[in-house]
Amino acid sequence: MKSYIKSIKLACMAMASMAMVSCLDFSPEAQMNDDSVWSKAKNFQLFANQFYTYTRDIQSGASYQYAVSDGPHSDLRSDLIAEANVNVYSQGTNTIPQSDGNYTTLYRQIYYTNLLLKKADSFGNQSAIAVPMAEAKFFRAYCYFELVQLYGNVILLTEPVDMDSPKMNAQRDDRSLVIDQCVKDLQEAAEALPETATEAGRLTSDAANAMLSRVALYEATWQKFHTGGADATTNSERVTSLLNTAKTAAKAVMEGGRYKLFYSDKLGTESYRYMFILEDEKSNPAGLTTKDNTEYILARRHKSTDGVGLNITKAYLANAIYPTRKLANMYVCQNGLPITYNGTVNTMFKGYDKATSEFQNRDNRMLTTLAPRGTKVWDNTVDHCRTAWDDSDLARAKEVGATSNSGYQTHKWAVERQVTDRYECMDFPVIRYAEVLLNFAEAIYELQGRISDSDLDKSLNLVRLRSNPNMVKLSNALVDNNGLSMREEIRRERTVELAFEGFRIDDLKRWATAPVEMPQDQLGVKWRGTQFETLWANQSRQLNSEGCIILYDNRTWDDKLYLYPLPSDQLQLNPNIGQNPGWEK
Repeated sequence: MKSYIKSIKLACMAMASMAMVSCLDFSPEAQMNDDSVWSKAKNFQLFANQFYTYTRDIQSGASYQYAVSDGPHSDLRSDLIAEANVNVYSQGTNTIPQSDGNYTTLYRQIYYTNLLLKKADSFGNQSAIAVPMAEAKFFRAYCYFELVQLYGNVILLTEPVDMDSPKMNAQRDDRSLVIDQCVKDLQEAAEALPETATEAGRLTSDAANAMLSRVALYEATWQKFHTGGADATTNSERVTSLLNTAKTAAKAVMEGGRYKLFYSDKLGTESYRYMFILEDEKSNPAGLTTKDNTEYILARRHKSTDGVGLNITKAYLANAIYPTRKLANMYVCQNGLPITYNGTVNTMFKGYDKATSEFQNRDNRMLTTLAPRGTKVWDNTVDHCRTAWDDSDLARAKEVGATSNSGYQTHKWAVERQVTDRYECMDFPVIRYAEVLLNFAEAIYELQGRISDSDLDKSLNLVRLRSNPNMVKLSNALVDNNGLSMREEIRRERTVELAFEGFRIDDLKRWATAPVEMPQDQLGVKWRGTQFETLWANQSRQLNSEGCIILYDNRTWDDKLYLYPLPSDQLQLNPNIGQNPGWEK
């Protein structure tokens, strides 16, 4: 910790971090000295602007932030996605790093939030700096939640510590104390932040409550299932309290009525897919822009001048990211039932005989997240982009072949208009309204062991029906009459809705289901006995007993993988922090 504290103090003295961030539409004001910053209310706000770079992104400077590319939250580290190179985290073969770029970055960011709050204590007009103070509390909570997700118990610092502070060599605080601080910070932020953003991209009270629902639900379920096992039904007093907090926070956002699921009549069931690639009016057939997105509560904002570090479209349309059979099988049919349930095959499921059979009669999000063979797609190149947004574009379209890698091809996150390579500039959803609705449903179920149809209808079913207006709703009757588990169906809805957004591996860890889910073979399409035998005759990977392509097998799980190991350099700087269980040797 000493190394990062020293660099932080030097940086703060120079105030080099005062330059405005590209994700917000604010004017830059840089290189301000220490005295001038803390003497004026406006400079508190300028200083707080840097906090907006701390959030998750497609790809950015700190590895913990990566969502679409590889990082601690990436679906690449889960059970549902594979790629050409074996992901050591997914395979359970990662080792203790010398340094990981996460621990030091997060504490450096926490230092900045603490610095602002410390300076605010002596500022005469507290009301004038109420918003930047609330922003500091929000992002302090955000960073501490990241630390807890990654490392469990961590050192809790609520002031900018000096080099000689006893905290420099302290033991870690229990995660419960850290989460309690996060809850307190987010509750106070929700009280102080405005209901509507004063400028595009700014935090609101809804953002704080939405984040609070995420934090409280995560920790409640972690405590529930890591104490009582993956099938736990009873709640401790703490679990109950956290679940109530999650439910109340989500409900506050829902009742506020300031956000709704993104939907355009012109886009129809494709609204879900286009939501993720909204840029300007040329990015979609409805002529919508990011300003029309009613669903993003907090986003990492991008402009056309921002480089995102990788070409998302080419990676996904070129099948460099391998969706697995497991993900494909999770999508229910239009009758609201899984493809198999209670020992029977869904009568609506068309099987695997043809390359596109399994896509028929399914959740429309399967068609907008994945792309079956024959799908017309466009990319960001001059030869294969959309320009007119009508049938004339078909001549410039590519046709999905889906005869490589897993046999499943990704469609989500792929832009259709021409943009400079690596300059897709759609916003990345840090928090969107769909998650809030799903948090609400899960919190109620885990709190009560049941959920009413009316609560399902005002939360989870809104998410489901946005893409599937004709699908049978999730209800208690549907579950009871077909031998389903309401818990599993709530989790299924969350998984397919938030696929490729960086939630799956964290969910498996908090539910304590990773030991079952993660060791399973990662499979591609069913090849033997299907049309793929002819279409993909040169397929060379091994097949399992069902005739499915084996992407990666012999996967492992060890309970030490619930948490990341502390990097070696931090153990050397402070031996008292100790290593996480199972990583001591």
